[in-house]
Amino acid sequence: MSTDPLFQPYTLKHLTLKNRLMITSHEPAYPEDGMPKDRYRAYHVERAKAGVALTMTAGSASVSRDSPPVFNNILAWKDEVVGWMRAMTDECHDHGCAVMIQLTHLGRRTRWDKADWLPVVSASHEREPSHKAFPKKVEDWDVARIIEDYADAAERMQQAGVDGIELESYGHFMDQFWSPLTNTLDGPYGGDLDNRLRFTFDTLRAIRKKVGDDFIVGIRYSGDECLPGGLTKDDGMEVSRRLKDSGLVDFLNVVRGHIDTDAGLTDLIPVQGMKSAPHLDFAGEIRAETKFPTFHASKIQDVATARHAIASGKLDMVGMTRAHMADPHIVAKILRGEEDRIRPCVGANYCLDRIYQGGMALCLHNPATGRELEQPHDIPKAQEVRRIVVIGAGPAGLEAARVAAARGHEVIVHEAANDPGGQVRLTALTPRRQEMISLIDWRFQECSRMGVTFHFNSFADEETVRAENPDVVIVATGGLPHTEVLGEGNDLAVSAWDILSGDVQPGLNVLIYDDAGDYAGLQAAEKIAATGAKTEIMTRDRSFASEVMAMSLTPSMRELQKQDVTFTVTWRLDDVRREGNGLLATVGSDYGGITRERQVDQVVINHGTRPLDDLYFELRPNSSNLGEVDYEALIDGRPQDIVRNEEGGYQLFRIGDAVAARNTHAAIYDALRLVKVL
Repeated sequence: MSTDPLFQPYTLKHLTLKNRLMITSHEPAYPEDGMPKDRYRAYHVERAKAGVALTMTAGSASVSRDSPPVFNNILAWKDEVVGWMRAMTDECHDHGCAVMIQLTHLGRRTRWDKADWLPVVSASHEREPSHKAFPKKVEDWDVARIIEDYADAAERMQQAGVDGIELESYGHFMDQFWSPLTNTLDGPYGGDLDNRLRFTFDTLRAIRKKVGDDFIVGIRYSGDECLPGGLTKDDGMEVSRRLKDSGLVDFLNVVRGHIDTDAGLTDLIPVQGMKSAPHLDFAGEIRAETKFPTFHASKIQDVATARHAIASGKLDMVGMTRAHMADPHIVAKILRGEEDRIRPCVGANYCLDRIYQGGMALCLHNPATGRELEQPHDIPKAQEVRRIVVIGAGPAGLEAARVAAARGHEVIVHEAANDPGGQVRLTALTPRRQEMISLIDWRFQECSRMGVTFHFNSFADEETVRAENPDVVIVATGGLPHTEVLGEGNDLAVSAWDILSGDVQPGLNVLIYDDAGDYAGLQAAEKIAATGAKTEIMTRDRSFASEVMAMSLTPSMRELQKQDVTFTVTWRLDDVRREGNGLLATVGSDYGGITRERQVDQVVINHGTRPLDDLYFELRPNSSNLGEVDYEALIDGRPQDIVRNEEGGYQLFRIGDAVAARNTHAAIYDALRLVKVL
């Protein structure tokens, strides 16, 4: 038996979990018609196959019709959910992985104009800042029906064969009773702590009446809301003791904080540039106080921290949820002695941020996550070895090289710079985003391990490429900043890249015109504002940094507000001209003939990139496909067979920003789905 603390079995009631690693409840927004169908099942089964002991689904499954999901959640109030959950559970069980599901009523954490347009309900009329619906204050008949809904949903899950359920009690309906900030009811469900907890215990008793005493029931809750007037740490300890002593729950899954604002949610589930495992010690205190099964997850992204959490007795089961989105095979790699090959979570939060904007969760680092039905996590070998030349060692080029090498091809990479990384290396110069370099380091390490040949400081031209005698050429040269957006004065502006790279020093009074809305503008603003310069960010959009999603925006906002940066929306930079020793910027509006002026000493423009594609067009005439991509084949996962030039000596493709300015995920997704069938 392994001596690794992570691989000691753990017995929870009648259930023996084969190791201490779990995936906590989360909703990747993969359901179809509210059901966990094939995409959902494939996502969880991939992680079960790799050896995780427990996977928890749904964050959270809705128990009531008046709890409409604000993004794509499982509808646990529908009877048809039983069959879909059983199919997923059975397949995970085939791999020795236990399955649980989280159930909830969202209360005020939703909107009234979703689904059936029923009133939002809560323990007060207080609106949640994030979702903005003013709730109806709950009545006795609401309480009775929602308790019954919880019990019915639990029974459905028991019928589906899941190993247990977890109730969600932070920011949702249940916690809205707990917190003095969101409960203005009179007795029996409002007032002192006994009354505020009554709904929870009434619900738990109703569930036990339906599912019996043997079925596993736990609760995920905030042990400290970290809000003035909210539940305190002392309150959380008392709640923890009462939950244990009730005999109605089998485990505690502890979080710390609140989720009613973007900033609060981000502190509870930290993102890139924030402290790792910030609430682990707090969860350990609850376990020490209660001596009761305790689970926890919150930016525990590396195996060493997870191992420490178990070895030190802070937790019984440790959640590595986003880490398993980045690499579903963590457990298998540890068992094979390949811990150093785990694809690291970089905290980019492309998963959570996307679902809160209505998309499905994707991993910036791993384009196969959520696409298990279409894209492989393990790359299949090719039947025929080919010679593949990749131009550019940014994220797109490195992914193309990695996948090609995994296919068994001979791979040569030419990179103009001293080091791999492309735009990511520039991004990682900002201390708060330095984790991004792991995207590059991991791919470079994998390529080196598989024998990819790299030529750095090699500004490849057509002659260089043709001298390699390639079968396939993949151009991943990225792009360069585009700043030619002004009617007058383009030569007087600098790019966000100029600031980030250090090629241009920040001015004293700076106008940043952000017409791309991505990270580069924000990072330039942070660097400029940190010098003490007067800084204004301007955008023609209704909101600034529109491509940086809510949770990822939080750390930037804290820095920029601290430096008193000015945010100006709905205005457009038109012209810049010299005036004395400074610059006069003229700004206009898409809304009508209004102009204003700004006197500054520096104008910074962030307008994305334009493809660096000269080499691609030089290589096209001698390629067999003339650079053409069969999109149907690309989407269906079939090889590229287009021939437009019988005399062509190689296939030619371009990927990433060498095609058009997009993002890192798009670049590596381009590479994976193209090269996996070469």
